[in-house]
Parts: sequence; structure tokens; C-alpha cells
Amino acid sequence: TQGEVIEVINRPTGLLDPEVEVKPATGQVPDLLEQIRETVSMGDRVLVTTLTKRMSEDLSDFFQETEIKARYLHSDIDTLERVEILQELRRGIYDVLVGVNLLREGLDLPEVSLVAIMDADKEGFLRSETALIQTIGRAARNENSRVILYGDVITGSMQRAIDETNRRRSIQAAHNEEFGITPKTVSRDLGTTVEEEVRERVEAVQAQDENVEAAGQEDLAVKLEAEMLKAAQDLDFEKAALLRDRVMRLRGETPEPSSSPRPKGRQKRKRH
Repeated sequence: TQGEVIEVINRPTGLLDPEVEVKPATGQVPDLLEQIRETVSMGDRVLVTTLTKRMSEDLSDFFQETEIKARYLHSDIDTLERVEILQELRRGIYDVLVGVNLLREGLDLPEVSLVAIMDADKEGFLRSETALIQTIGRAARNENSRVILYGDVITGSMQRAIDETNRRRSIQAAHNEEFGITPKTVSRDLGTTVEEEVRERVEAVQAQDENVEAAGQEDLAVKLEAEMLKAAQDLDFEKAALLRDRVMRLRGETPEPSSSPRPKGRQKRKRH
């Protein structure tokens, strides 16, 4: 209706927004380790969000030393390699993914039932009410979803995010009861490779240059370059990377590998 905003809260799957628990930031790592082991024992995955890249790397290393299959994810990692890491999380090659701003990945991971937000009481962009609500929502693809906010105090942003999540849960639960809906974890096929998933998303773009004459290739390259920049601005990095490769091919250049090899086991990283 004109001038009216429709709020979409209920899901066809009946899934509720996750339960949110606040735990002290003091001693957060040992507690999180226990929570991870419990979650992984059920066959589920875990997302952990930190405030810094260094902390995400150190935490990932610590988990690996305690025989947890963990991996860090941040902006220094090649775009398509990030997509591959996400797929490997879903496949169970990794059980835990640690990152700074996991919102930008556009994550849709039904295998994740626990999201842990470290230092949730540190006010700022990454711990604002909006960021917290959106990060909490990353667990809303699993019927066993839960979120732990680690903080020694409950900030205004934390309280508002908790209140909003509880409000949504109440509406969703009432809807399910009224219509006899049983919450069910979203099921997504794991049969396709990362490359196939990404290419499906931009199939129309790829088809554009199949029969392009040489004279029109630069015009198309310019057009695709603009689309690439827009995709990057929209944080659709998978699409942007694929468009980048098409532009390079049109200009006779060799695209970068879609992913770079990674050593097994403990990850070595550069010290600055």
C-alpha cells in the first residue's frame, strides 16, 4: 500500500530468530571453546566474529592447536578463495569460521547453529545495534540456532538488538502455532562446486560476450567493468570477481586463479 512499510518477519520454513545469550567477556575464549565443541559434536558449524583481523587469525590458530577445524576469513583473502572457504565450511572441512565483518560475505549457511560475537560490549560500527541484529540473523537458517554475545556490560546497542530479536521470535512463534508450522532447517544442495554456484548467479552476464565481434569487445569490457564496480560497491564480491575475469579475457589478459593454494593444518601468516 502507498506510504506503508510492510515488515516481513515470518518465514515459510517456520524458523525463528535465534535465542540470544549474554556471557562475560572475561574468560570468553575458554567458554567459547566449550560451546564450539558442543555445537560441532551435533554436526553443526560455528561463526565467530571478532573486532580485529589479528584477533581472528590468533583465535583461529588457537582453535587449530586445540584440534578444532577452524579458519579465519577477512579482506586480505582473495575474493574467490573466500567463496571456497565458505563452501568448505558447509562441507565440514572446517567447523568454525572466524572473521571481523562476516556481514559482507552475504552468508547463507544453514549448517551454522551458533554465532559467537566477541567483545560485544565494545561500542562502535561493528557492534552497533544494526550490525548486531544482522549478525545475529546469520544463525537464523538453522532450527537449533543460538547466539552468544560476550560482554562484561550490556550496552544500549546490545539491549536493543536483544529486544528486537526477542520481539521477532515472539511473532514468529505465534505465527507457527496459529498455522501449525514446525520449524525446519533450510536445506541447500551441496552438490555443485563454488565455481558453478558463482557462475549461475551471473549467467546472463557471461552470455553477453559469447558472440561479440572483436570490434565491440572493448565497449563490452567497459560496460562489464562498470557492472563489476557496482557489484563491489554492493558487497557482491563473487559477482565482481567473475566480471573482472571476463573483462580481462576480453582485453586479452590472463585472469588471476580463482583460488590460491593453502597449506594444510596450521596456517602460516605474515607478521607485520
